[in-house]
Amino acid sequence: MRGYYYDQNRVYPPEPVGSRRPKGRKVWRGVLLLACTLLLLAGAALCLRILLDMDVNQSLASPTPTPGYEREDWLDWWEEQEESAETTVERVPAGGELTLTLLPQPEGEPHSLQQIYQENVQSVVSIWGESELSYSFGTGVVLSEDGYVITNAHVIKGCAQVEVVLQDDRSFGALLVGMDSQSDLAVLKIDAYNLRPAAFGDSAQLEVGDEVVAIGNPLGQELRGTMTDGIVSAINRDVNVDGYTMSLIQTTAALNSGNSGGALINRYGQVVGITNMKMYAYDDTVEGLGFAIPTATVKAVADVLIRDGVVTGRPAIGITGYTVTDGMAEVYELPVGVYVDEVKEGSDAAERGVRPGDVIVKVNGQPVTDIDQLLARKEGLEAGDTLELELWREGESLELEITLVEQYVLDGDGP
Repeated sequence: MRGYYYDQNRVYPPEPVGSRRPKGRKVWRGVLLLACTLLLLAGAALCLRILLDMDVNQSLASPTPTPGYEREDWLDWWEEQEESAETTVERVPAGGELTLTLLPQPEGEPHSLQQIYQENVQSVVSIWGESELSYSFGTGVVLSEDGYVITNAHVIKGCAQVEVVLQDDRSFGALLVGMDSQSDLAVLKIDAYNLRPAAFGDSAQLEVGDEVVAIGNPLGQELRGTMTDGIVSAINRDVNVDGYTMSLIQTTAALNSGNSGGALINRYGQVVGITNMKMYAYDDTVEGLGFAIPTATVKAVADVLIRDGVVTGRPAIGITGYTVTDGMAEVYELPVGVYVDEVKEGSDAAERGVRPGDVIVKVNGQPVTDIDQLLARKEGLEAGDTLELELWREGESLELEITLVEQYVLDGDGP
């Protein structure tokens, strides 16, 4: 389950809210910490044995520390490996004809919670992903009776193999149809038939206050098929994670690690969202703030992934950034513009020398005062087109010509 981190006391340079790495889905952290603990215990036992064998009158001066990484250094190294890991799951050739149908909300009495569970639990599956460094777990929802399954892109990102486990304990190796990091969606294909596909409803018909349930696999296989209930707390909630702004459904239904890729279901038993994140805070307790990708987005992305394998037509500069407001400019002695927070490896921006800390002040000779204006300058352009950027860097002006690239290439979503 991705973490949307909220910090009321951010200080400059402010990271975009939610830009920190998702917590909880990757199991390597727990394994690594356990290994560190065991090593410390073994070291303590060895030291005790040495002390017992020593002459009691011998000086107990502190020994010289053994050279090596501190724990945080190891964690940083592992996280760098995870971020750079390539998704190498075998792919299905593009050209699938399946399209997702969104059903209108029916009239009549809502279904009972028991009915909703029985109607949907067989359509919810477990997802297990493996790589050389780690493994991940999550949830998926069956799209078709012949084995198409949808889940979150972050569940399988960096994996070399993916396994899908049905509610009846049958297990299948999965092929990757396509993934899209920007929408956090991925489509898998398993060699299975006569599955029970979920009924997908139209998320556009949701209203704040509607009752919903979530079905997924919190904390892994042992608790699979868990259902929690709540309401729709907000619609079209903009959430920024990893440099992307997603428009999501907010819900009070409890979500935890492992729920990623699961089903958010309305009171008529229709899947209206794919759960993908919850809110955390660094300095406070947060409860009942979960999010799901609306089915309107799911359909738009899944149909393209099944047909083409990737989502194209998103020309990217190759940076993540945020607006430098008038207030920030005055306090921190920066120009108004777009502060560059990260430069994507493999982008032309990186090749041309754009750096974190630069401020984009003009595009094609026109002033840029916020991130929306920067994005607007790309409208109508395609990958391969160029933009002339004027940057502020430590008090100096710098002009660079940047070639736009496809976003999926930078995200590593392509074959």
